[in-house]
Amino acid sequence: MRSLLSHWSSERGTLRQGVSALTICVTVTLFAGIILGEMDEVLEETPGLLVLVPSAIGMRGAIFGALAARLGTGMLTGQFTTNLRRGRFTAANVEAALLLSLITAVATAGIAWGASALFGLPTIDVLQLVIVSTVGALGASVVVLAVTLALARTAEARSWDMDAIGTPVVTATADISTLPALLLGVLLLGNTVVHIVLGGVLIAAAIGAAVLGLRNPSALTRRIMRESLPVLAYAAVMGVLAGTVLETRLDTLVADPALLVAVPPFIASSGALGGILSARLSSHLHVGLIEPERAPGPQAALEGSLTFVLGVIGFTVVGLSTWVGARLFGIAAPPAWQLVVGLTIGGLVATALLFFVAYYAATASYRYGLDPDNSSIPIVTSSMDFLGILCLVIGISLVGLG
Repeated sequence: MRSLLSHWSSERGTLRQGVSALTICVTVTLFAGIILGEMDEVLEETPGLLVLVPSAIGMRGAIFGALAARLGTGMLTGQFTTNLRRGRFTAANVEAALLLSLITAVATAGIAWGASALFGLPTIDVLQLVIVSTVGALGASVVVLAVTLALARTAEARSWDMDAIGTPVVTATADISTLPALLLGVLLLGNTVVHIVLGGVLIAAAIGAAVLGLRNPSALTRRIMRESLPVLAYAAVMGVLAGTVLETRLDTLVADPALLVAVPPFIASSGALGGILSARLSSHLHVGLIEPERAPGPQAALEGSLTFVLGVIGFTVVGLSTWVGARLFGIAAPPAWQLVVGLTIGGLVATALLFFVAYYAATASYRYGLDPDNSSIPIVTSSMDFLGILCLVIGISLVGLG
């Protein structure tokens, strides 16, 4: 206990920055939740869209959360600069992130269509999903990239801990920007000729982006692409599975739309906490403070305890803000205690799971010679998309909701 309290005391700055970043994350994603809560008619009229939503949101967090972590590591190792000239450290990272956004958007649409068919869920056709997914991805990526670069510059100038603030802020930005971008994609549907031509063009562009990335003149860009694509494929599958769970419960969610409001901030908080822990473990592995052991050592456990503290605070705030936001915007909501207790229980279960996912993702990546920034954060955030939804369902079921 003495070691625990001493560690928390020495990491007061990290806790303050983490709480601030989570507060921003919850506040911003609450508006995303309100947007989702008001999208009930669109979700019913566009079958398959809800299957796509968690993956579309989560992929932005996975790609740009990893970018933020790499930039944070670059600050520690002296590689980070604000120079975006091609071939430089920052430019190579940015190029890889944009190429991955296009490739994964098309791939996610295909996986979502296949999953809907496999589980017998109604869905729009695959080319329509490609349009919605890609427009959503590219529109949101521009916004998230701008925020990530501005955050990195500010963190370097003010000596902030990029590992503590990067993923929550990136996740929040991804949530609030992706849903409106997806709605823009939905508006492009309707004309059969347009969606066949546009869908085909986007698929061809994604193939070209894959070739460009894997044969890029920058060795760093090629490495990021090679290490990220398999992990992001896993991330896409996990996100689609989360969306499938939501789609099967669409009637319940539409009947009690406050639960729809809770989805983005809950998933975002799960992913953000996992991202914070992954980024810190990754940095500690890089500088030798943590060894990639089979069982978490004392230092890793101390890092996990920080995440638990942030989880207690974060998920309590998620429950309270969801109830308040739903009431303010006239969205039907259950009693406050049910919503807060249900979301907090589900959140703490998710926090316990994410510690083990984050630790073994980071150490396995490091042990096999991969950059943990490229692999562990996408693995953790995407795993928490699916596990977070399950924990959300568990939490609200325990208090008689859903």
